[in-house]
Formats: sequence, C-alpha cells, structure tokens
Amino acid sequence: MNQCSSLILIDAYSQVFRSFYAMRRLTDHAGRPTNALFVFLRLLLGIERTCATDCGAMLWDCGKVSFRMELNPEYKANRPPMPDDLKAQMPTIREAAAAFGWPLLQHADYEADDLIGGFCRNVIDRPVRIITSDKDLSQLVDDRIHILAPASSGPGFEERGRVEVLQKFGVPPALIADYLAIVGDSADNIKGVTGIGPKGAAEILNTYGAIESWMNDPERFTGTRYAAKMAGQGELLARNLGLVRLKTDLPDDFSEPLSLLKKKAPDWKAIAAICREYDLQRLLKDIPGAENASPAPDKEPAVSAETDTEPDLFSAMTSPAPAPVCSKSEPEPENDSPMVQGELF
Repeated sequence: MNQCSSLILIDAYSQVFRSFYAMRRLTDHAGRPTNALFVFLRLLLGIERTCATDCGAMLWDCGKVSFRMELNPEYKANRPPMPDDLKAQMPTIREAAAAFGWPLLQHADYEADDLIGGFCRNVIDRPVRIITSDKDLSQLVDDRIHILAPASSGPGFEERGRVEVLQKFGVPPALIADYLAIVGDSADNIKGVTGIGPKGAAEILNTYGAIESWMNDPERFTGTRYAAKMAGQGELLARNLGLVRLKTDLPDDFSEPLSLLKKKAPDWKAIAAICREYDLQRLLKDIPGAENASPAPDKEPAVSAETDTEPDLFSAMTSPAPAPVCSKSEPEPENDSPMVQGELF
C-alpha cells in the first residue's frame, strides 16, 4: 500500500449519499439493504490501497447549525428525509469507517464543511486532499489544498487545484463563495439573484471583483445589462455570503487538531467480519488475510454482490499530486432517483 504525506479529509455524507445512489438496490441473506455499504467499503479500500495515510479524518454533519438558521430559517428546508434503506445502513457504515481507522469527527455548531475548512487552515505543515462532492469546499482550494471530486465525465475522481476550479466555475477559488452567493444553491435552499446564472455571475465577479467591494455601491452596474437584476440585491447577497462562507475557526475542544487527526491502521479482521456479516464476499479478496475466506454456509444473499458486475470505485486513484486523479471503473449510477442528500435530522 502506498503511503502518502497528505492530510486526507473525507466529507462523509457527500460520499455516503453518492454510494447509495451509485448502484442498484442490494440486500443480504436477511433482506437488509447493503448497496451503500458495499460501495462505501470499496471507496475506503481504494483509498487505503492507493493513498494510505496516518493523518486524516471523516467529517460528519450532526444538525442544522444555529448561525446559518438565524441568517435563513429556510436553510436546507427543501431536503427530503434520508431514505429508509440508507438510514438502515448508517450504523454499519460508521462502524466500517472506524474499522478502517478513520477518526469520525463532528460538532453541534459546525457543519462538516466548516470542520474541513478549519482543519485545512490550522494544519499547515502538509498538503491536504478533500474527498467530497460538495462545490462549497472549492473555496478552500489553493496550492496546498486540493479536492478529489467525482469526475465530470466518466467514472472515477478528478483532482481539482486552482486551475481546475477556475475551469469548472469560471472564477478562482477565492471567489467561489461570492459566485455561490450570486447564483444560489438549490441543494441548500439558498435563493440567488433572479435572472443571473453561472456565466453571468462569473462575468460580474471577474469584471467588478468580490461582492463586498461593490455591494453597497448602487451605481456600479448603471448602464450595464445587469443594472436591473442587481438593483436592491445587497441584503440578499450579504445574507448569502454568510450562508456559504465556511466557518474556519475550529471549536474550542478541537484546539489541538493534530491529536484528532491520527488515523489508525485498518482493523482488517473487523472489516472482513462486516463483509461476511452482510454477504459482501466479493470484497474479501481485497482484504489482507481474508482472500481465502468463504461465507458461512447458512448465509445466502438475496441479491449477491458477486453476481453484480459493479466495477471498482477507486481502482486507479494515485497518491495525491497536482495531476488529475481518475479511476478507470467507478460504478455508473443505476438508480432512477436523483442523487440528493436527504435531511439528516
């Protein structure tokens, strides 16, 4: 296994929901859903195989934080409940993540994105790779901090640095929060400026700079095609900036971040036991010491992972480096439902 020097931060729920929608429904011998668990385990196996680290954590949301709810009581109000089939898998998913040695961190007054931002800003002695599907975290990207995101075309993950963020959004990482404040974010129920989409937002920011440099200047857009649309939007933009900007000061009880980011070596025996318990026999070949293990004779999965031709989620991810990182064979979404992160609480 390749050891990397990077701090690896995993945006837990972004990858849990991605795992849930990545393949068709899968059940074990007892009829328990296992699709999210199966794909999530493959993700963790892939990370361990290609970029094992002794510094990292998995960050979790644990509720709607008060400061954002004060800014907008409707924040994330549009999210549907977590699907029952995923909710049933959550305890085992967390157990599996802990068995891989990842610290599981959360805080009542912080979203996972905020904690990720806090660790990025407070651990400055090594490169950082953030595994996420969340565009909000692009505001953290710089020469040291990169994102590993689902590839925009084809399977796998791609690494995003400054250049890739600029190519994707049309603005540099330093203006991502401003960009989201203008266009809004339907996933979080944040209303943007009516009539201005991604291209318009990028043009405005690249022409006039960050929002706070012109937000209180009513004459800034006079005579431009944006004059009518931007008129009277100062209050909306100020609120949106407060919602989308990350809170990067860590909680008081996280004052020694490196002590919280000590990733342990995987407990392969515990991981193999989870695979056997839930009939995920196909994964045993990738678990040291479990290659020749056979399932218990009384366990016959209702839908077997062995018969599913699901390709490897993270098979070609290399150690974090400036070059893009792409797997060759991540599973294509097969669920007809959109990949939407549900209401967690």
